[in-house]
Amino acid sequence: MKELMEGVTRFREHIYKEHEQKLQVLGREGQSPKTLMISCSDSRVVPELITQSLPGDLFVIRNAGNIVPPWQSINGGVTSTIEYAVVGLGVTDIVICGHADCGAMKAHFAPEGALDAMPSVKAWIGHSRAARDIVHACCAGAGDTEKLDRLVEENVTLQLTHLRSHPSVAAALASGKIRLHGWVFDIESGTIRAFDGRTRQFGPLSDGNTPPIAEGGLDRDTPKKAA
Repeated sequence: MKELMEGVTRFREHIYKEHEQKLQVLGREGQSPKTLMISCSDSRVVPELITQSLPGDLFVIRNAGNIVPPWQSINGGVTSTIEYAVVGLGVTDIVICGHADCGAMKAHFAPEGALDAMPSVKAWIGHSRAARDIVHACCAGAGDTEKLDRLVEENVTLQLTHLRSHPSVAAALASGKIRLHGWVFDIESGTIRAFDGRTRQFGPLSDGNTPPIAEGGLDRDTPKKAA
């Protein structure tokens, strides 16, 4: 806690002063972020740092494995937050961001019974089981690192599929009001690979280039549904 308290002091004495005017406006007028970012809870993955976003720029969901459960009538925190972001805030982009060396994905390779002491975690990562099954089927002869890297990517595309099942997202896609993005952040290099819905491949997110879209488009774009 000492480090946290020292950080609070540094924020108040230095960082806050740099953003004082913007924070005061946000405090008076409320937020209007354009992007919802769904990322992992991993302490090495900080959405605002990775994207160099300022207060008010990102609406963020973080959980183990950057998971989006498929929509169902029983609401959960992720479902409700997605709906609020799309309907209440009118975000125009949703990014699902996985990352290298993801512990939630590693858990799929753990020995039988390893998660028995964490039944809630075991149930939660069940929402990425289909991605695990794809890797088992396609990468049987691969090494552990290659399997994990592939699983991280497959999990991002699976969660994009789950995301499309949410009524608010489906309606926004159909009316050309939203774009979906799938990213994988490499912690050691600081680089991002982005999913292209046309090619079904991940590629480097390059400076100055239009970022690939997993699915959707705004009414000012030409909406294209991923194949």
